[in-house]
Amino acid sequence: MTQIKQYDKRTGITYVYESESYWDKDKKQPRSIRKLIGKVDEKTGEIVPTDGRGKKRTEKMKPASRDAALCEELKLKLQEKDILINQLIAKNKALEKWQATILKEIKGILLKYEEGSRYQ
Repeated sequence: MTQIKQYDKRTGITYVYESESYWDKDKKQPRSIRKLIGKVDEKTGEIVPTDGRGKKRTEKMKPASRDAALCEELKLKLQEKDILINQLIAKNKALEKWQATILKEIKGILLKYEEGSRYQ
């Protein structure tokens, strides 16, 4: 494996790649695989590691902390849903009471109507 430096004219950055050559039996040609190692720092000349896409490596969130953050987020969403469910249950009970009151009044009106039609 060798290291190859390649200058990007658009950005003015020199990238360092790790290159591995192999013989392709099907095409009967030499081929190579490159993997990005990092950028060359213009001031010091040292190689600055990147995450493979040309960006500086950052300390990634640990899986346990990511899972904990996701768990907390889901807990908050569940609490919001529970509050909404409780509000809807209360509203439903109020509507059922209102419906019962209306039905009672309609039955009373119908009884009065029937009594009035009997005497005529």
